[in-house]
Amino acid sequence: MTTPLIVSDVSKSFTMHLRGGLRLPVVSNVSFSLAAGECVVLGGPSGIGKSSILKMLYGNYAVDTGQILVRNGEQIIDLASAEPRVVLQTRRDVLGYVSQFLRTVPRVSALDVVAEPLVACGTSVSEARERAEALLARLNLPKDLWQLPPATFSGGEQQRVNIARGFITDHRVLLLDEPTASLDAANRAIVVDMIRAKKDQGVALLGIFHDEEVREAVADRILDVSQFSPRKVAA
Repeated sequence: MTTPLIVSDVSKSFTMHLRGGLRLPVVSNVSFSLAAGECVVLGGPSGIGKSSILKMLYGNYAVDTGQILVRNGEQIIDLASAEPRVVLQTRRDVLGYVSQFLRTVPRVSALDVVAEPLVACGTSVSEARERAEALLARLNLPKDLWQLPPATFSGGEQQRVNIARGFITDHRVLLLDEPTASLDAANRAIVVDMIRAKKDQGVALLGIFHDEEVREAVADRILDVSQFSPRKVAA
């Protein structure tokens, strides 16, 4: 396996149980791969299935058919059929994700929210917190907030915590779902620099960016999700 991520013939539909079991197709025959050091951006209109693809790759959505192949050490893992414990191990070791929304445990400080993925990988708490501090400072989150739970932060402040948490690890694949949506221009530029640094480190990135300026700054290529629309397949 010469690339960090290979997606082959993946399809997804939802069953609307309140509509008599109506089956709603989302995407069909999704196939692509990511190279190390490449940032691929998912393109296409709203509602076409971009976020659903990210959620399938991360294991939040089950797939109907197809394979999602990633390397974890000496093993090739098919996340489409892997057991939940294997999916969790792959997230810890290989696959990072910055979602649109920060989900945190009440009363846990922003600093520990950011440090937690490193601690889960075996890094000492002191080192993890030191790296978390550096990221939060880089993203201009006021130091007075670091020891507070982020549930009461503004949307932009929460997103900076979210980004720091996603970027703190050394995952080989990083999924980005609108990471700059709630940020001002200065912090958007910082995130662009962080993405470029990940690319230089050989990380493969797959993202959604509705901000055209950010998209043009980071994208090596754009994958049009419209080609995977079931409506197109049926036409």
